[in-house]
Amino acid sequence: MTWEIVVGLETHTQLLTESKIFSGASTAFGAAPNTQASAVDIALPGVLPVLNAKAVEFAIRLGLAIGATIAPRSVFARKNYFYPDLPKGYQISQYELPVVQNGSLKIATEGGEKTIRILRAHLEEDAGKSLHEDFKGMSGIDLNRAGTPLLEIVTEPDMRGAKEAVAYARALHTLVRWIGICDGNMQEGSFRCDANVSVRRPGEPLGTRCEIKNLNSFRFMEQAIEYEARRQVELIEDGGKVVQETRLYDPDRNETRSMRSKEDAQDYRYFPDPDLLPLVIAAAEVERVRATLPELPQAKKERFVGQFGLTPYDAELLTGARESADYFESLVRESGAEAKLCANWQNGELAAALNRDGLEIARSPVPAPSLGALVKRIADGTISGKIAKEVFEAMWRGEGSPDAIIEARGLKQISDSGAIEKLVDEVLAANAKQVEDYRAGKEKAFNSLVGQVMKATKGKANPGQVNEILKKKLAG
Repeated sequence: MTWEIVVGLETHTQLLTESKIFSGASTAFGAAPNTQASAVDIALPGVLPVLNAKAVEFAIRLGLAIGATIAPRSVFARKNYFYPDLPKGYQISQYELPVVQNGSLKIATEGGEKTIRILRAHLEEDAGKSLHEDFKGMSGIDLNRAGTPLLEIVTEPDMRGAKEAVAYARALHTLVRWIGICDGNMQEGSFRCDANVSVRRPGEPLGTRCEIKNLNSFRFMEQAIEYEARRQVELIEDGGKVVQETRLYDPDRNETRSMRSKEDAQDYRYFPDPDLLPLVIAAAEVERVRATLPELPQAKKERFVGQFGLTPYDAELLTGARESADYFESLVRESGAEAKLCANWQNGELAAALNRDGLEIARSPVPAPSLGALVKRIADGTISGKIAKEVFEAMWRGEGSPDAIIEARGLKQISDSGAIEKLVDEVLAANAKQVEDYRAGKEKAFNSLVGQVMKATKGKANPGQVNEILKKKLAG
């Protein structure tokens, strides 16, 4: 019988606040070790935590974006465990009463759109970092991250396989960046996922799960889930049992390895933090935050399909990041051209150039108004699509505006029907065999003749006119 892979994800999203969740220490990345750890962060006796209001606002933004309930009253709890990079001996988190409850996020799968249920999102503080590489036989502790605000977003086990898990992670990554609560930098640990993986035969109850910790790339996530699922299936088929545990993924060996036995909630001995009052959020505050939300990715994608007549695939690409969607709308506005032509250029030539040079669209050497000016020249017949690619490359290299490049290089499209007709006559006279082949029913001969005319004009003849005049001449 076939096996079904069941996945739930817990995503630790670092919030884009300037200071930590319970202290005024900076959250800036890259500082020298232990230079951004205040008395609160290192748990000196007598210090008290003070909640960062901006972190609460960001939690509300996420809750509204996923259609969740914003708890009018939530509680901070102490999650007790002992590790060298946890100064207090407990982590301030939320357990029974999280701030965000019961939302959802839609993802695109091979079988169509699917809704992933989000059980909860709760505010908590990050721990510090243990450093092993630079110390012989010892470990160092950097407490700069201690107290950094996190929003942990927990799904139901709704994903079936690695591809669905990655699709969800990508959609959530897009969303948290879109609404401005996280920079999404996976290399710096701003967005990291734990995958709970189990296997079962269809129709059976959920199997025993193993948690794979700290997956910080989509590629590694897919590889880790697929490996772990194979490991569990082989174990069961060999007569063994899956043990609930926490595992780490080693990308160099493409394998998961046991890290520790998996704790349950009772192991952490949660209890309400006596130093923090319950978090009370008024309905007016929720509405204030709602008014600041931008149009969300799913809504924008649907609008691009409805308003501009784009395919769902094109709309999906264009709404992969807020900067990309904004670029497209500016491109359409600046060019005055058909949205489909604009989408083709953004998803085609521009995307290829950005990918080649490793750039985000916000750093494109060709901003939306400049590309709009180029697309405008295609739409009004000044240049052909083929010549436009040459102009685009020159723009990318910083050689000026489209009009200046077209003028300097003499690239204006030849649309004079008399001039094109004369060239067509010359090509037909010089290619009698291909004329004969075309009239004998060989369509490829026509394309060859078109190519000859375009070659003679160095690609500057209007392709539509060339086709029309050629067909008319060959029919006569």
